[in-house]
Amino acid sequence: MKKILVIHNKYRETGGEDIAVSNEIKLLEQKFKVKVLYFDNNISNLFLQSFYFATNRNKKSINLLKQLIDDFNPDIVYVHNTWFKASLGIFELLKNKNIKVILKLHNFRYFCTKSYFSKNHVLVDNVCEACGYKGSKRILNKYFNNSIAKSLLISRYGVKYFQILKNYDFKLLVLTNFHKKFLEDLNIDSEKIEIVPNFIKKYIHRENVESNYIVYAGRISKEKGIEELLEIFLKAKINGINLKIIGSGPDLNKLREKYKDDSINFLGKLNNEETIELIKHSLAVVTATKLFEGQPTLLCEASSLGVPSIFPRTGGISEFFPSNYPLSFEQFNYQDLLAKLLKVQDIHKMKKIGISNHEYISDYLDQEKLLHKFWQFTND
Repeated sequence: MKKILVIHNKYRETGGEDIAVSNEIKLLEQKFKVKVLYFDNNISNLFLQSFYFATNRNKKSINLLKQLIDDFNPDIVYVHNTWFKASLGIFELLKNKNIKVILKLHNFRYFCTKSYFSKNHVLVDNVCEACGYKGSKRILNKYFNNSIAKSLLISRYGVKYFQILKNYDFKLLVLTNFHKKFLEDLNIDSEKIEIVPNFIKKYIHRENVESNYIVYAGRISKEKGIEELLEIFLKAKINGINLKIIGSGPDLNKLREKYKDDSINFLGKLNNEETIELIKHSLAVVTATKLFEGQPTLLCEASSLGVPSIFPRTGGISEFFPSNYPLSFEQFNYQDLLAKLLKVQDIHKMKKIGISNHEYISDYLDQEKLLHKFWQFTND
């Protein structure tokens, strides 16, 4: 049985990527011997962390990985997020080891930080669909609006990270055909890139619709299009149907204060089990994201439950749904979003869409198919 060492730097707030990594570890354990090295960004020594951050090398993380490789002797090292405690220094260590390295890209943030200059980040209409930045072009790539120093540090990280993606002999995994094409357009060798979607836990398909609400679950921030969603939901005036907002973020308090309406319920941060339970009994889930997105965990979980999704046609989201999907809308066309929201009133049609979604995602993300694909390229 081959041995895989999985490396992942957890986010401060558990999100879709953390859940995806956890689910995939359980899947890989069916065919591989798996060891996991988690990092987190809790800061115990601010001075030391600032030094590591500035140099892109965390000596403690590198030594921890070296010791684990010596003890476990893995055939494959499988890397997810490295920002920022894991550090880019681990790649130098891995490059010098005779071990197959696989790097999975869950999002497009590497694009936003791969240059010190704004002209290489914000390319069209002063908007970046990879991170949500909106504003006029500047000389410096100010990734963090409130800090030039932090922006310079993350650009230092991003410039080196992109060179690793482009030049190191690592296999790159992406979630969609869209993302593969995106990398190819950045002159990254197509032969290095494999498409392997994230595995999601299978749920029992619900039999009946038992509620009068739709669900948004995710970060409460501008780039997720949450305020536009709230405006259009109120404009739709769907009698007897509520919108439940799950999640936290920088805009939560402001939006909660601004949109005091009986039909909008801000539930704050819930754990994954609580969120799944609410989705299970909902009429639909909805997102108005302004980003490309990777693989939409929320929407895939909804499909597994037989719950329809309303979403913008952006990035590779549509790849996780049947062709000619009736509830997707043109991104940034909020009249189109309004029209799709109104469709939730047709319970019979929504049930048929939910069944179709369930059948599609069960086949597309079938665990045997994903395991076989992963097994194939690990033996190349």
